[in-house]
Amino acid sequence: MLIAFSLLLLIARLFSEACKRLKFPAVMGEIIAGIIIGPTVMGQLAPGFYDVVFPKTGSMSLVLDVMVQLSVIMLLFVAGLEVQLHLLKKQTKPAVLTSVFSIVIPFIVGFGCVWLQPEFFHAEQNNLLPYALFLGVAMSISALPVIIRILMDLGIFKTDIGRVIIASELISDVVGWLLFSVVLSLLRGQTNFADIALNVFYVTAFIVFMFTLGRRIIDHRVRWIANHMSSPGAVISFLMGMCFLGAALTEAMGTHAIMGAFVMGIAFGSSPHLAAQPRDITHQFVTSVFAPLFFVSIGLRVNFTQEFDVQLIFAVLFIAIICKLLGAGLGARLGGMTQRESLAVGFGLNARGAMEIILGTIAFNAGLIGQSLFVALVIMALVTSIMSGPLMMRFIDEKKFNL
Repeated sequence: MLIAFSLLLLIARLFSEACKRLKFPAVMGEIIAGIIIGPTVMGQLAPGFYDVVFPKTGSMSLVLDVMVQLSVIMLLFVAGLEVQLHLLKKQTKPAVLTSVFSIVIPFIVGFGCVWLQPEFFHAEQNNLLPYALFLGVAMSISALPVIIRILMDLGIFKTDIGRVIIASELISDVVGWLLFSVVLSLLRGQTNFADIALNVFYVTAFIVFMFTLGRRIIDHRVRWIANHMSSPGAVISFLMGMCFLGAALTEAMGTHAIMGAFVMGIAFGSSPHLAAQPRDITHQFVTSVFAPLFFVSIGLRVNFTQEFDVQLIFAVLFIAIICKLLGAGLGARLGGMTQRESLAVGFGLNARGAMEIILGTIAFNAGLIGQSLFVALVIMALVTSIMSGPLMMRFIDEKKFNL
């Protein structure tokens, strides 16, 4: 076990640093590291060593699965910490319209493609409805942590375009994960519409509570802990404790634990009394230790050479890029933005990154999708994340934003 975690962290760091120097996302290096030490490379070159260090069954396999689950929960919590709700109110109209169209158009096309061509997408008839719903959600959702990082790197995080992108993506993420909770309910055998609707109601009520009264309670507790207990340690303990509590609540409500962690992170991220030090320590610890464990583990799950379906990969890429660009661009245009600004918003929301990979991992672990679609989703997430920033800059007026 110790050798396994040592390999995962050290090789992930080596490749992530290499990708950073080449101006690629760090997550790309971590996934490549997983492919190298996974069944694709190491499993072929040194099968005996690979089977001992990364067994498919037994206690070690269970430990690795638990660590991956905890990593995903904490990664979504940190993503929520990056969102500050008070900065998003100035762009309500374009953000809402952008969010609606960037969800509806990709969802309809993704759902329709699977429904009309189930064989091409490797969908089984007994799982056709949840499979089609899943691909619709997968085409709709973007990666908030990646988008925030791109906007910060480009220096447009606090501009009008940046606020529209963040606000619309926040709405899209919440709606997307609610839709995904319906897919999970269907997978768990819940076919009663009333039960599914009740689960969605519970989660929606939890979100509304956390964004209103819950946010105020958290802000008051953070201030009290910072003033009366040892900080930043006590504040960080409170952050992580509430992260796992929120995850447990949404898991009990019938959706995935990451939904609760994400919402709880947003509630904490909006607190004016959450100091920079505990926020930064939490962010660095999760993104430097637990996030790499998750992204490296992706390469341990499948053999990328055996499951590389070129036609499926190109189809997923085409649907994801064109539909998101069309939907987000149209929504931004109707919201009053210029044509160039609308295209910049469309390319900004096209970055799928970590969220798409997390979504695919959950669906793959649940037995909904096969290895070929999982590989296609991982590649699509990487390609869209790489192309997002450079294409955004082609349509941004640098003089207007003093870039």
